[in-house]
Amino acid sequence: MTRLFRGALPLLFGFLLLGLALAQPLKAADRARIEAFLVTTGFDVALDSIAQASASAPGMLGLEAESFGSQWTTLTREVFDTKGMRVQALDILEQTLSDAALDHAVEFYASDLGQRLVVAENDAHMADDDLKEEAGEAIVSELVRHGSGRVESLKRMNRAIDSSGTALRALQEIQLRFLLAASAAGVIELQMEVEDLRELLRGNETEMRNALQLSALASAAYTYQAFSDDEVDAYTEALEQPLMQEVYELLNAVQYSIMADRFEVLAVRMAELQPVQEL
Repeated sequence: MTRLFRGALPLLFGFLLLGLALAQPLKAADRARIEAFLVTTGFDVALDSIAQASASAPGMLGLEAESFGSQWTTLTREVFDTKGMRVQALDILEQTLSDAALDHAVEFYASDLGQRLVVAENDAHMADDDLKEEAGEAIVSELVRHGSGRVESLKRMNRAIDSSGTALRALQEIQLRFLLAASAAGVIELQMEVEDLRELLRGNETEMRNALQLSALASAAYTYQAFSDDEVDAYTEALEQPLMQEVYELLNAVQYSIMADRFEVLAVRMAELQPVQEL
């Protein structure tokens, strides 16, 4: 699963999950099968990688993580507990993921190509974001220089992964909820009303959308560099299938919901931190 959040971007989400919760599947998959589904598809590692996004949190508040020393590492490890996030995902998916969608996704990701894709995606999830983006941008530049059609294939793949365009709206909501929670906890003092803050975020939509698209393209170029053009096209076609679209809409919703929840908790817990005194 390609992670849609980049720690270097501005940091969002209940409305997406609300719609999914109202549309219960005709037959939900059982928990044991969903646990196996997470491993087979690599979504378990995608969930674990949410913790990496915490690196951008202090910067959103005008702070530096280094100012808190080891306290910051301890806090983020507690807030972004991988076991807890997986349990949260299982709770949601148990109520929303249909047997049909699960079977369809597992059939593809259990194939030879699917398992190779999962290995590559898992490795990319845990790679350093800055190094990954730098390498990905270099790959894209080379592809463009040679007039390769692979660039369009990767763009098409990214559109299939986020076909409903929820990433931008989700990230805006995470940022808003994080700032409001930090203000309520006394970590920062907001100088504007909630609606004014929403309007400010909307004003940056074009810039943020472009940044997300460029980041997603670089990430895809890096992640799938070892795959042939035919394999990239085959994966894209698999992602465009209706049942796979259903799976990704749900998994994106789950990932952003957990991220929003964890960032709210992080904002409140940041009130416990004390700046490290330099000697």
